[in-house]
Amino acid sequence: MVDLAKGHVAAIDHLMSHTGEGVFNLGTGHGCSVLDMVHAFEEANGVQTSYVIVPRNPGDLPTCYADPSKSREILGWEAAHDRNDMCRDSWHWQSQNPNGCDD
Repeated sequence: MVDLAKGHVAAIDHLMSHTGEGVFNLGTGHGCSVLDMVHAFEEANGVQTSYVIVPRNPGDLPTCYADPSKSREILGWEAAHDRNDMCRDSWHWQSQNPNGCDD
């Protein structure tokens, strides 16, 4: 979540002083599947999750990723954390805030 916040700040800073296109992809540039995310979550947190593998829905992509090259070139932004870091940090936050931001 820190990477995403830093990317948003970099984009806002850029847009405050530049006109024109303001669309930037913030991501690692590496695709992942739902199963990749399940395994990353399990590895990062030591938590076993149960799941059932079913066929993809029509139109579902096998992987999804953002090309961050424009963000790197123009904003000087690059993801510093990997998938396991993101899963660990998200789980930690959710564990500490079971009701979300209502606490």
